[in-house]
Amino acid sequence: MRLSIIVPALNEERTLQSVLERVLATPHEKEVIVVDDGSTDSTPAILSRLKAQHGITVIRHPGRQGKGAALRSGFAKATGDIVIVQDADGEYQPEEYGELIRPIERGWADVVYGSRFVGAHRVFLFSHRLGNWAVNAVANLLYDTTLSDLETGFKAFRREVLQGLGLRSKDFRIEVELTAKVFKRGFRVYEVPISYSGRSYAEGKKLTWRDGLLALWALIDFRVRD
Repeated sequence: MRLSIIVPALNEERTLQSVLERVLATPHEKEVIVVDDGSTDSTPAILSRLKAQHGITVIRHPGRQGKGAALRSGFAKATGDIVIVQDADGEYQPEEYGELIRPIERGWADVVYGSRFVGAHRVFLFSHRLGNWAVNAVANLLYDTTLSDLETGFKAFRREVLQGLGLRSKDFRIEVELTAKVFKRGFRVYEVPISYSGRSYAEGKKLTWRDGLLALWALIDFRVRD
């Protein structure tokens, strides 16, 4: 099955090239689509060079629009059988694509989440673990499920699933919208353990407690209305 790898990027000059080189080295038939969400560092120059060398597809937003907008731009361009979300920050391992897509290849799943909490992972911030627990608890209560990692940046979808969701979020609430609409429509969801190398704020992590509050509100909002 052909893969579409969607890589949203915002000022990721420190990790972007190494992540994309690892993505390109994976033994899968694939297209790589990078969405530069208005970066102001050397990210555009890195992408221009890699596009010339490897033929990756680059979409550039003229200004910052948000992760949701970046993912939606990438999804609209995807042509593969399976669409993978791959963050550009080096926290997730492209070498694990095989494990991530296996439930879809075997016909078990329509969507697969790579869970940071059931695989090998760097010990990271307690505040983030607590926030993730709260978001997942509310999601499981509202949608009657047992998901362990809604906010993971490592997901795989059959392309047809994404085409029917009608996504509209522009910011980090895209993770909630994806999850809410996937469960409301009754798609088969699997989780697989993944390796995770979480960053600190000093290393460039962008999520804050405000994003957690937005996610909690979005869970309720999308439960009430589609």
